[in-house]
Amino acid sequence: MIDRIDAALFKNMVLSAANRLCANKDTVDALNVFPVPDGDTGTNMGLTFMNAAKEIENNDYATVSEVASAVAKATLRGARGNSGVILSQIFRGVSKVLKGMDTVSVPDMASALKEGSDTAYSAVMKPTEGTILTVIRKCAQAAQEFEGEDVAAFWDAVIAKGNRTLAKTTQMLPQLQQAGVVDAGGQGLMFVFEGFAQAMDGKEVTLLPMSGAKAAPKADESPQQQTKAEEIRYAYCTEFIINKADPAASADALRAAISPKGDCMLIIDEEDIVKVHIHTNNPGYVLEQAVKLGEMVNIKIDNMRLQHSSLTGGADEAHAQDAEPAQAPAKPEKQLATIAVVAGDGLANTFRELGVDEIIQGGQTMNPSTEDILAAANAANAENVIILPNNKNIILSAEQVQYLTERKIFVVPSRSIPEGIAAAMAYAPGLSPEELFGAMKEAVSTVKSGSVTFAVRDTSIDGMDIAKGNYLGLAGGKIAAVGESLNDTAAKLVAELADEDSEVISVYRGSDAAESDGAALEEILTEAYPDADVLFYDGGQPVYYYIISVE
Repeated sequence: MIDRIDAALFKNMVLSAANRLCANKDTVDALNVFPVPDGDTGTNMGLTFMNAAKEIENNDYATVSEVASAVAKATLRGARGNSGVILSQIFRGVSKVLKGMDTVSVPDMASALKEGSDTAYSAVMKPTEGTILTVIRKCAQAAQEFEGEDVAAFWDAVIAKGNRTLAKTTQMLPQLQQAGVVDAGGQGLMFVFEGFAQAMDGKEVTLLPMSGAKAAPKADESPQQQTKAEEIRYAYCTEFIINKADPAASADALRAAISPKGDCMLIIDEEDIVKVHIHTNNPGYVLEQAVKLGEMVNIKIDNMRLQHSSLTGGADEAHAQDAEPAQAPAKPEKQLATIAVVAGDGLANTFRELGVDEIIQGGQTMNPSTEDILAAANAANAENVIILPNNKNIILSAEQVQYLTERKIFVVPSRSIPEGIAAAMAYAPGLSPEELFGAMKEAVSTVKSGSVTFAVRDTSIDGMDIAKGNYLGLAGGKIAAVGESLNDTAAKLVAELADEDSEVISVYRGSDAAESDGAALEEILTEAYPDADVLFYDGGQPVYYYIISVE
C-alpha cells in the first residue's frame, strides 16, 4: 500500500498523465458538439499538459511542492484554448495547497483537488455545468469523502466518480445531448487522472512523443522573420531556464543588462526560476549575465541566419556570412500597442493596415498558447497592451497573460475576425488605454459576423439533418444555413445576418474558396442588397471559405 506521494512518484504521475492524455487526444477531439473543423479540445489539453511534462522530465525534485509548482507554471505558460486554461487553473490550485510539502497524504491531495476545482471555477466568468468544471468539482467531492490512506484506492474512487459524472454530462447540456457525446474537456481531465492511477505501480515512466500535434503558431515579430538572411539583425535565438540560487532574487538586473544586446526579449520571473528568450548577436554575454542568478538548464541557441538559408535553399548563405553584427538597441518601449490573433496573409495585412503592432498566426484549430501571446506582448514592447483574440476559444488564454507580465493587459472579447476588425477601427489618437479599450469593446458589439465552413461528420442539430461534406453557415455560434452549394449557403447566411438597415456587407475569401466563387458571390450579394455596399477582400484564411460581417 502507498500511503504518501513523494516527489519521484508525483513526477511519474505527471509524465504518465501526459502520455495517457496525448495518446487519447484524437478521442477527445472527436467529442466536438458541432460537426465543424474545430474539434481541438484534446490537442489543446495535450499540448498544455505536455508542456508541463517536458518541463519536469529531465529535472530531479526533492519535494512534491517543487513538482507541483513546476507543473502549475508550465501549464499556465503553455495553456491553449479554454480547456487548456481550465486545466492549468486546476493545477494552479493544486500547487497552492501542496506548497511547502515534502510528501503528501490522501487528505492533502483531497484538499488540493478541492482548491483546484475552486480555482478553475473562479477563472471562468460564467461557469457552465455539464463541462470539465462539473467533472473536477465532483472528483474533488469524492476525494474529500474518501476514507482511508491508500493512495491507489483514492485515485480509483476519484476516477469512478469522475467517469459517472462525465457520463451524465450528455444529459446536462442540450447541445451534448443532441450530438450524443460527453463533454470533451471532462473526458480529457479523466484521461489525466487515469494516467495518475497508472503510475501507482511504481515503475519509472518515460515520456512519449505527442504524435500528430499541430505546429505551434508563432508571433509575427516582423519584419525579421519575413525578410532575407542578411536583414536578420540578431542571429542567435537564445533560450534557457535559470534555477535561482536565491528564490527571492529579482531578474530586473538581468533584464536591464541584456536588453540592449538584442530584441524579441522575453523574461518570465517566477519565484525560483527565470525563463529567458532573446535574439542576440552575443549569446555568450547573455549567459554570463544569467549565471549570476543561478544554474542554467535547457540551454538552446539557434543560428537563425543559417536556419533561414536552409529554408531558402541556401540562397542567402553568402549574405549571412558577410553580414556585420548589428548593435542597434531594441525598439524603445511605448505607451500602447495592439496585438491580434489572425490566420491568413490577407487578414494579417488588413490588421497591420489598421495599425495593429503584432500579429500572432493562429485561430480556429490552431489556438496559440498563453506564452505565444505573452511573447507577442513583449515583442510589442509597450507599457499597455490591447489584445484582440478574434476567437472565443482564445479569449481565456489571452486573459492569463496578465499573470505573467508587469505590462498592463487589456483583452477585448472579440470572438471573430469581423469583431476584431471593428475593434481595430475604433482606435483614436489621444484616448487613454482604458478609454480605447472601452471604445473597442463597444465596437465589437455593433457588428454581426458569420462564416462558411464544412461539416466533418453526419449529424442532426436543431432539426437540421447535416451530412459530412455539407457547407455550413455559422452565425452567433449556431448553424444558420446548410447546403450542398458553397455560394447558396453563403447567400442564406447573409440573409440571416442582414436586414433593411444593413449598410455594409464585407466578405473575406478564404484560401479554399476559388476566385471564381468569390466573384460569383459578389454578383449575387450586390444584386440582392442594392442599398448596401458589398465589399470583397482576399483574406487567405484556412478552415473558413468565407468570413462575413454585416454592419
